[in-house]
Amino acid sequence: MSDQAKFQKMLEVLLLLDCQYGRTIAELSERFEISQRTVYRYLDTFKQVGFVIENTNGYFKIDKENATVQEISHLLHFSEEEAFILSKAIHSIEDTDEIKSKLVKKLYSLYDFDRVIHAISKKEESENIYTLLQAIKQQKQVVLESYKSGNSKNIRDRIVEPIDFTINYTGVWCYDVEDGQNKVFKTSRIKNVQLLDSLFYHKPKHQKGIIDIFRMQSYEPIGIILELSLVAYNLLLEEYPLSEKYISKISDNLYRLECEVGNFIGVGRFILGLPREITIIENEALKKYVIEKHQLLRK
Repeated sequence: MSDQAKFQKMLEVLLLLDCQYGRTIAELSERFEISQRTVYRYLDTFKQVGFVIENTNGYFKIDKENATVQEISHLLHFSEEEAFILSKAIHSIEDTDEIKSKLVKKLYSLYDFDRVIHAISKKEESENIYTLLQAIKQQKQVVLESYKSGNSKNIRDRIVEPIDFTINYTGVWCYDVEDGQNKVFKTSRIKNVQLLDSLFYHKPKHQKGIIDIFRMQSYEPIGIILELSLVAYNLLLEEYPLSEKYISKISDNLYRLECEVGNFIGVGRFILGLPREITIIENEALKKYVIEKHQLLRK
């Protein structure tokens, strides 16, 4: 590892130690893919340059009571005003824009999620996202209180084991304890998240799927090829910006979309909304699906 890479790694470890409850040696070792011996060496280096490292039952963190550390720690935090400005800037970008996704990932790589959560998530959802993150870290079950389901059309509590967040934290992959399935729960539809004492019991069954460009989820992607008119092309980019990487130009008025989808619901809805503007080139099952839905609409 180069000296620059080592310095960057040490800085990342230092940033993570600037937290409320502390980090274990094993956690730091696993997160940064370094040996536990290297972690201890980093801690010694931090102490030598003036940081006070507090150890509480194996959980290490920076002691901010020290005046020198208090001054340095200003570099490790967003102020309330900075977080507000950052939040406004980030939320001015569409949720599906890749730029927003990359920005969030870069912030996450520099600052621990606990520190930037209020800047990268909507205020009313940030507390729930924070609790879900703690559940993932501690591998504990949670209750999604008064979850508004778009499929079953009801509102009720769900006991789940959260696995990971989707792009820009708009959803969270969870194992639903009640029905024994992995699925995505929209963070905007959760009223409150209650952290339980019970640990993950179904971890071997945990599985993350994909979210396609039409925001549909699946564990078995389906390949499709469409030809789009200029009108369909423009609308696709406006409504689903992540589709751009899968589009190639045939002519000034004709474009080709070749990608994988989670199911036919999202892409089917898009096709049905633009009659005579889209041709299905590949996937007979998709053609059949669209025809059946079109016939239902005509009844």
